[in-house]
Amino acid sequence: MYSMRTGKIPFRFDMIDLLNRARQQCARHVGDVTLNLPFVSIAVSPKDKERQAARKLVIRLADRRVLSAWECCDDCIDNSLASLREIRAILVDTQVELSDLQNGSLYLLVDAMTLGIRQFLTYEELLNRPDEAPAHRRFGEFHRPPDIRQAYFDALELLRGHLSRCLGQVAAIGDMDLPQDGLVKNYQGDWHLDAYETLPLGEDR
Repeated sequence: MYSMRTGKIPFRFDMIDLLNRARQQCARHVGDVTLNLPFVSIAVSPKDKERQAARKLVIRLADRRVLSAWECCDDCIDNSLASLREIRAILVDTQVELSDLQNGSLYLLVDAMTLGIRQFLTYEELLNRPDEAPAHRRFGEFHRPPDIRQAYFDALELLRGHLSRCLGQVAAIGDMDLPQDGLVKNYQGDWHLDAYETLPLGEDR
């Protein structure tokens, strides 16, 4: 079985405040690392502590299930949701580690990842309604209604792309390559801008 991803955008990430904060923090900086975010590129000069924390974060997240596999059934969805909880805990640990560098570039990227997860979970609350149909007696791995399952597939695909591209920027701070195993590498490159609320006119440069 495989994930029937439709390419639909069930919700859009709202990163406007975060992106404006990034521009304000880095407006006058001349950095040795360029971070590419949706609609915005910024030059940063990470401190050694940020580089070390970035390397640890890449290593800890690279094998998380939601970033390395697609969903094909309700069991997979449940595993991905559990994986997201693990990722969120890792991100909080990183924020604690960087508590004295909250204006730094890595903290900003971690914020972008946690914000994406929170917005996904807000959308997920709308999907988490009582089952409308009993599980099939032969295919117990399917216990969500088909339309809800499909919405999960599409929303998780959207979030996977967001987190993976953020992780690519984290790797840039750590001056390292992303692992080649798994599917993370398939979500590098240009941001899927249709999945993001557009910056107001005049703020997208």
